[in-house]
Amino acid sequence: MEYTSFIFDIVIGFICGLLGLLHHFGLKKEFVSKTGLIGLGCGVIGFVLTFTYVILNGIVYTNYYDDTNTIYKRDGDGVFAEKKGDHFECLYYDFDEPENEYSLYAKYCDLINKQYNYDKDLIESYSSSPITGCKVDPSSCITNEGKIPATSYSNCNKLYDNNYYYSITNKDISDRFLTTLLLSLFVCLANIGLAIFGFLIFRTPKDF
Repeated sequence: MEYTSFIFDIVIGFICGLLGLLHHFGLKKEFVSKTGLIGLGCGVIGFVLTFTYVILNGIVYTNYYDDTNTIYKRDGDGVFAEKKGDHFECLYYDFDEPENEYSLYAKYCDLINKQYNYDKDLIESYSSSPITGCKVDPSSCITNEGKIPATSYSNCNKLYDNNYYYSITNKDISDRFLTTLLLSLFVCLANIGLAIFGFLIFRTPKDF
């Protein structure tokens, strides 16, 4: 859908721009109304294709995750579970739908946050004594159905993801998604403008 929408937008942009330039220099004035009709049709089709892509890309950005490199959700301090009585309760576990383990995974829209990228302060805090013995693999939330026994971590009030990052690769992935979404919305507006101007040219060709 991405290739279809953007290739179509580039092609119609070039064609309509070329036709507009020819008419601007007074060439082929008799085809002005047809040019307006072409602009109207291309603008409508371009908007539909691009807007469909925006919706699909938005769904992927907010609901999907990288299944080749699963990253578990955690807060800004790296915490994914807090102590509740005799157990730790996983913050992002879906207790209403226990089989929905995907709720634990960071989505593409989450990867822009600092805890999934290089953060000097977070890395340094992981070396401090209160946290060192409280670092755990978040996959324990799945095996323990969202409640991790506190017996092995009696001195901990929170459990921290034992992974941290030395690059901003995850932020780059999220930024690319977001940039494409914003660019696509701009292209949608351009297609609306093309359709409107095409309609006006088709309706009153003598004014152009």
